[in-house]
Amino acid sequence: MATDSAELTSYEYRQVRARILAAFDVCIVCGHGASNAVDHIHPRSKGGAKLDPDNLAPIHGVTGCPTCLRKCNSEKSDRPLADVVQLHTSVDWFAGP
Repeated sequence: MATDSAELTSYEYRQVRARILAAFDVCIVCGHGASNAVDHIHPRSKGGAKLDPDNLAPIHGVTGCPTCLRKCNSEKSDRPLADVVQLHTSVDWFAGP
């Protein structure tokens, strides 16, 4: 799959990414916090909007999830979110007393 990686380092992409992660850092795949990347909900390779904030969501990147150790972005790959096995967890479950 050939993608234009220069677009993912563009100023516009970095600004959208920062806004999304500042607003919410719960991963769309595993449901745990501390996401450090954003991913396209509808893959770019399948016609998804490249810089649309509605098509981007927090996800755990290369280092994986510190809670469940899943490699969320690698598991999702270029598949639609509906095709990925998601964990259904409560955000409060991981909160302390």
